[in-house]
Amino acid sequence: MRRRDFIGAAAGLFAAGALPACGAGEADPGTPDHILRLVAVEHGSDSATGSTESFWNELVRGFRRDHPDLRVDVTVFPPDEADARVAEMVADGTPPDIAQLGAYAEYAHAGLLHPAGDLLTLPMQSDFLPGLTRAGEVRHVQYGLPYATDTRRLFCNRELFENADLDPDKPPATREELREAAVALAASGVPTPYGLPLGPEEGHAEAAIWMLGGGGGLTRSGGGYAIDSAENIATFTWLRDELVRPGLTGSGDPGTTDRREVYRGFSRGEVAMMHAHPTFLRQAQLFDIAHTTGPVPGPDGPSEATLGAVDWLMAFNGNDRLPAIRTFLGHVFATEHVVAFADRYHLLPVTTPAVERMQDSEEHTHFRPFLDQLPSARPFPVEKVSWARVSGELRRTIGEAVRPDNDPARVLGALQQYAEQQEAAG
Repeated sequence: MRRRDFIGAAAGLFAAGALPACGAGEADPGTPDHILRLVAVEHGSDSATGSTESFWNELVRGFRRDHPDLRVDVTVFPPDEADARVAEMVADGTPPDIAQLGAYAEYAHAGLLHPAGDLLTLPMQSDFLPGLTRAGEVRHVQYGLPYATDTRRLFCNRELFENADLDPDKPPATREELREAAVALAASGVPTPYGLPLGPEEGHAEAAIWMLGGGGGLTRSGGGYAIDSAENIATFTWLRDELVRPGLTGSGDPGTTDRREVYRGFSRGEVAMMHAHPTFLRQAQLFDIAHTTGPVPGPDGPSEATLGAVDWLMAFNGNDRLPAIRTFLGHVFATEHVVAFADRYHLLPVTTPAVERMQDSEEHTHFRPFLDQLPSARPFPVEKVSWARVSGELRRTIGEAVRPDNDPARVLGALQQYAEQQEAAG
């Protein structure tokens, strides 16, 4: 995609409402060389974690003790606004120097990013988990720097399982075991035995979890989209027939149910099972929710793969501040800082030294099941320019695949056709 084409497309993505930090404002093309501008995503604002603004402020203060000649101005946006706000800055010709976002590929294809080799030393680059390095590449060159990740597991409400005469220390390992547990939970009076959030907030993630659990996925090994694969059709047919039609996903429509709604239901004792990432551990601790977790159930046993969403750092190349960017990123990716961010916001680290430190720490025992899944975690196909559009369509329509009167093959086939069209469009 040519730069002007990308900027023209990005101009319509603006969304209002920033959370400024460190005296930051909109991008300024006249910013001096010793001042870096960074855009970050809000990951936590409760009293236990503090806003992401506070983390970056602490990180910047530590950086300036060693580099008093450099300044970093940080602006923090809510997660549903960050991508659009950065797109508007780029459209205005005033990109930040560094951005923390959910996708990078469009900027890389437009020639707007520094490659990782210009930003980090070779030892730092080699520290990234190999799967994340590959996911950060466009045309075999890494542009996306993974900053935080997660994996997904099946959460079971201990009290509700015990009330249904189920053993919470033996979470369902197969889909049939999950269905049988859901039937028992429904019989004991649980309103929503399994929470199935296929609504627009994160329907693409719930879909990917089930696809991977069934031996399918969003893409095939060659990189093309595989949304309507035989495995995925079988998965959604099972969901429709075995969970949704019998009412085991509650009285609401999964296609309009958001993950936050399911999390709240789990916290209130209304949802007995759900797939969740490690950030829910913080909520479970705050509200004293007794629970157990297990791998994603597959057709014949625990799934060997699960979803691993990633936050990416990227550095824009139009501001001629590469030496300062390189110096700051060396500070950001120090192992103690990678661990500190993951620990504070209940995410997972992205480098081998940080993973090993958390695995060996007694303070992080509750993270170990999630950390152990990292080698088999599959990121979204963020290296595709088309992914932003395809994921949006998935969010809007994937819930239709499990409606009792719908044909999953038809819905997934339409999504596959859309994905192939977007892929061809570039």
